[in-house]
Amino acid sequence: MTDRGWCRTGPHPAITAWAQAALPVAQHAIGASAEPWRCGGTWFVGVDALPNGPDGAVAGVGFPWSALPLAPVALHRGQLSVIRPGYPQPSPDESAAAFAFRQTRDAAHLDGLLPVGPDRRRMIREPHGWILGLPLTDILASPLVVWEGSHKIMAAALEAALRPHAPETWADIDVTQAYQAARAQVFDSCPRVELPARPGEATLLHRMTVHGVAQWQGSEHGYRIIAYFRPLLATVAEWIAAP
Repeated sequence: MTDRGWCRTGPHPAITAWAQAALPVAQHAIGASAEPWRCGGTWFVGVDALPNGPDGAVAGVGFPWSALPLAPVALHRGQLSVIRPGYPQPSPDESAAAFAFRQTRDAAHLDGLLPVGPDRRRMIREPHGWILGLPLTDILASPLVVWEGSHKIMAAALEAALRPHAPETWADIDVTQAYQAARAQVFDSCPRVELPARPGEATLLHRMTVHGVAQWQGSEHGYRIIAYFRPLLATVAEWIAAP
């Protein structure tokens, strides 16, 4: 994963078993949720929506650590990212510019940088170790998209932006300008790669890989559901320093 910023594992029976157990639990959670769908009713964000245990087990089936290139850690409740046909559509809660960016750049972003304050300045408030995606449905439309090698550009730019400041203040440093400039460089120099995946496979991203979601294309029907995990690190300093 070091050079590309992503890797794929599987298909593997342990990942398949977990995905099969998680799917009905996820479908129930999605149906019971009061969370509104975004993008004109085509995207369910589903943060913390999957009721897995801290060990990742769901419905009595253990998390497939043995099939993954990861050391076991305590896990948060998984995100259930759900896309359905027509994604994306315009919506009142998204500006025309943001919708255009979603269409032309797959809403490319870096996880962990949250919009803070009335001016929505980007700060590193959720430093995570890695991003793991586990598909639950056999639908390839609207796949995860990555900019290959983008983690190297992002890491260098954010480290440079934080370097003048004391590490204990890094979570409160406005990195908006550095982030936006680095993302523009990513678009100019890194290949865009679509990563469709099926149940039984897992996609692992470096925490600083720029990624997004492709538009729904083709004639597939149903929901594309992926469970995502992003376990947090203790500090921003660890987020910057980790390989």
